[in-house]
Amino acid sequence: MGTWEIIYYKLMPGFAEKYAAHMVERAKASGASQQKMDETERQAKQFKKMYDNPAINVAMTFAEVFPIGLVVTLISAGLLRKRVRET
Repeated sequence: MGTWEIIYYKLMPGFAEKYAAHMVERAKASGASQQKMDETERQAKQFKKMYDNPAINVAMTFAEVFPIGLVVTLISAGLLRKRVRET
Protein backbone atom coordinates (compact mmCIF):
# COMPACT_ATOMS: atom_id res chain seq x y z
CA MET A 1 0.00 0.00 0.00
CA GLY A 2 2.78 2.40 0.88
CA THR A 3 4.50 1.55 -2.37
CA TRP A 4 1.48 2.70 -4.38
CA GLU A 5 1.39 5.99 -2.47
CA ILE A 6 5.04 6.65 -3.34
CA ILE A 7 4.50 5.67 -6.97
CA TYR A 8 1.32 7.76 -7.25
CA TYR A 9 2.67 10.95 -5.70
CA LYS A 10 6.32 10.80 -6.83
CA LEU A 11 6.61 8.72 -9.99
CA MET A 12 3.16 9.09 -11.60
CA PRO A 13 1.82 12.47 -10.49
CA GLY A 14 -0.52 12.77 -13.50
CA PHE A 15 -2.18 9.37 -13.08
CA ALA A 16 -5.59 10.67 -11.98
CA GLU A 17 -5.80 13.13 -14.89
CA LYS A 18 -4.78 10.46 -17.40
CA TYR A 19 -7.23 7.93 -15.98
CA ALA A 20 -10.05 10.48 -15.98
CA ALA A 21 -9.28 11.39 -19.61
CA HIS A 22 -9.26 7.68 -20.48
CA MET A 23 -12.70 7.26 -18.92
CA VAL A 24 -14.08 10.08 -21.06
CA GLU A 25 -12.37 8.84 -24.25
CA ARG A 26 -13.73 5.34 -23.68
CA ALA A 27 -17.25 6.74 -23.34
CA LYS A 28 -16.80 8.74 -26.57
CA ALA A 29 -15.48 5.70 -28.43
CA SER A 30 -18.47 3.63 -27.34
CA GLY A 31 -20.84 6.12 -28.98
CA ALA A 32 -22.45 7.15 -25.71
CA SER A 33 -25.18 9.78 -25.63
CA GLN A 34 -24.38 13.34 -24.58
CA GLN A 35 -26.09 12.70 -21.24
CA LYS A 36 -23.87 9.67 -20.64
CA MET A 37 -20.79 11.68 -21.69
CA ASP A 38 -21.67 14.45 -19.21
CA GLU A 39 -22.15 11.88 -16.45
CA THR A 40 -18.82 10.23 -17.29
CA GLU A 41 -17.03 13.59 -17.20
CA ARG A 42 -18.61 14.37 -13.83
CA GLN A 43 -17.51 11.00 -12.47
CA ALA A 44 -13.99 11.49 -13.86
CA LYS A 45 -13.68 14.88 -12.13
CA GLN A 46 -15.01 13.42 -8.89
CA PHE A 47 -12.55 10.50 -9.12
CA LYS A 48 -9.61 12.86 -9.63
CA LYS A 49 -10.65 15.08 -6.73
CA MET A 50 -11.08 12.10 -4.41
CA TYR A 51 -7.90 10.32 -5.49
CA ASP A 52 -5.79 13.45 -4.94
CA ASN A 53 -6.79 13.41 -1.25
CA PRO A 54 -4.12 11.24 0.48
CA ALA A 55 -6.54 9.87 3.11
CA ILE A 56 -9.07 8.74 0.51
CA ASN A 57 -6.27 7.43 -1.72
CA VAL A 58 -5.00 5.21 1.12
CA ALA A 59 -8.53 4.03 1.96
CA MET A 60 -9.33 3.16 -1.67
CA THR A 61 -6.02 1.33 -2.09
CA PHE A 62 -6.65 -0.64 1.10
CA ALA A 63 -10.19 -1.50 0.00
CA GLU A 64 -8.88 -2.87 -3.31
CA VAL A 65 -6.26 -5.15 -1.75
CA PHE A 66 -7.74 -6.22 1.59
CA PRO A 67 -10.58 -8.52 0.38
CA ILE A 68 -8.20 -10.51 -1.82
CA GLY A 69 -5.67 -10.85 0.99
CA LEU A 70 -8.39 -11.94 3.39
CA VAL A 71 -9.70 -14.63 1.03
CA VAL A 72 -6.19 -15.95 0.32
CA THR A 73 -5.43 -16.01 4.05
CA LEU A 74 -8.62 -17.91 4.89
CA ILE A 75 -8.06 -20.46 2.11
CA SER A 76 -4.44 -20.95 3.16
CA ALA A 77 -5.41 -21.33 6.80
CA GLY A 78 -8.04 -23.92 5.86
CA LEU A 79 -5.63 -25.92 3.73
CA LEU A 80 -2.70 -25.77 6.12
CA ARG A 81 -4.42 -26.26 9.45
CA LYS A 82 -3.45 -29.20 11.58
CA ARG A 83 -6.13 -31.55 12.65
CA VAL A 84 -6.32 -31.77 16.42
CA ARG A 85 -6.72 -35.30 17.77
CA GLU A 86 -8.56 -35.92 20.96
CA THR A 87 -6.60 -38.21 23.28
